[in-house]
Amino acid sequence: MSESARTLVVVVTGMSGAGKSTAVHALEDLGFFCVDNLPTPVMKSTLEAFATVGVRRIALGIDVRVRGFLDAAAAALESLQVPGERELSVLFLDASDEALLRRFSSTRRPHPLSTTLEPGGERAATALLDGIRIERELLMPLRGRATLVLDTTRLSVHELRRQVTAHFGPGVGQAPHMRTRFVSFGFKFGTPVDADLLFDVRFLENPYFVAELRELSGSTQAVKDFVLAQPDSRGFLERVASLLEFCLPRFEREGKSYLTVAIGCTGGRHRSVVITDELGALLHKRDGVSIEIVHRDIDRVRMTGPGADPDHSTAPHKLVGASIP
Repeated sequence: MSESARTLVVVVTGMSGAGKSTAVHALEDLGFFCVDNLPTPVMKSTLEAFATVGVRRIALGIDVRVRGFLDAAAAALESLQVPGERELSVLFLDASDEALLRRFSSTRRPHPLSTTLEPGGERAATALLDGIRIERELLMPLRGRATLVLDTTRLSVHELRRQVTAHFGPGVGQAPHMRTRFVSFGFKFGTPVDADLLFDVRFLENPYFVAELRELSGSTQAVKDFVLAQPDSRGFLERVASLLEFCLPRFEREGKSYLTVAIGCTGGRHRSVVITDELGALLHKRDGVSIEIVHRDIDRVRMTGPGADPDHSTAPHKLVGASIP
């Protein structure tokens, strides 16, 4: 079957408040026929009905509002894939509990699983957080089936729309390959919620405790030389590179279209930056893998002193992205 005759189905799901409506609207603007909150038992027959009238780009929204149908959702998705005829992508939108709590509080809308109707107060906040945690557990099977997970914690509405367009816009899918992203981060700022694989490099000697290196970042040659001079660094790079060389083609063969590998140290400024850059370069040199590099916390400063938040920075958040072509 030709590419033009093949049907592309995007199932949009994820946490309430993580941006599902925005993603569905973005797909609609890209020419997808969108159906939101469709009960899972009728998804297959709906797609068959679309096929009779020649609709080839379809987006289906699924979330906890389908209630009793949610348990069967993951199994129902398996029946939608028809090799060579119908291509299925599952987009899962996630965000941190804190971000979801803040969004619901600002819009004053009740969570679908909230147990109270009080508009404010401590009881309502507690019920909202309980609802978020219950929803996260209920959606775990769908998250496991996802071919793409987007963490919207720090994304604006416009950034999310750009992400959706990048993955499902014109020209996408003509030569499908899994997109691989390496993210360096600091554990004290929280782990990336969209990480598929996570590695901890805090066992390496920390340049922060070397006076002349403390204010430098892992992108400088001096810090790179310090970190890579450690035998443990080379041993770690070789072992993880071998693991990823084995795993990456198998993830892609499974149908996964997006993989995030997170590498963390204490602050996300020194060791994790060096290891992330080196690991990306090593895999590209060996296998020609195209890897997107993101240093999430390289420019983030932890605020100290009276009144400071012990777990979060108030410094501007900056993404430093570089693609290895």
